[in-house]
Amino acid sequence: MIFSAFQLFAQGAAAPSASQSSPFGLLMPVLLIVMFYFMLIRPQQRQAKEHKARLEALKTGDEVIAAGGIHALVTNVSDRTVTLKIADGVKIKVEKTSVATILSKQEEVPVVSTEVVKS
Repeated sequence: MIFSAFQLFAQGAAAPSASQSSPFGLLMPVLLIVMFYFMLIRPQQRQAKEHKARLEALKTGDEVIAAGGIHALVTNVSDRTVTLKIADGVKIKVEKTSVATILSKQEEVPVVSTEVVKS
């Protein structure tokens, strides 16, 4: 399978002669570029735009998870930095871009029950 795909690729990449012109010679690379755009580039751009909008809407009192996995409460927001309260009397100042996730009150992690159900 791999060998036959390689042969097809090599035939398509070789300069076609006047008697052996193939419509797939130029069509395949164009289709691959279009496929990569819609499957990889466009979704990443959309995620980056949504993340930037969430960071712009960040406000005091929001619960966040920083890039290092630190769960914290936002106490101050400036243009480039955010002050996070990670414990009583412990505050750290980080770049806004290091905030990975913004948690709302409804998105808190549910407690998993350890009860054994007998049937």
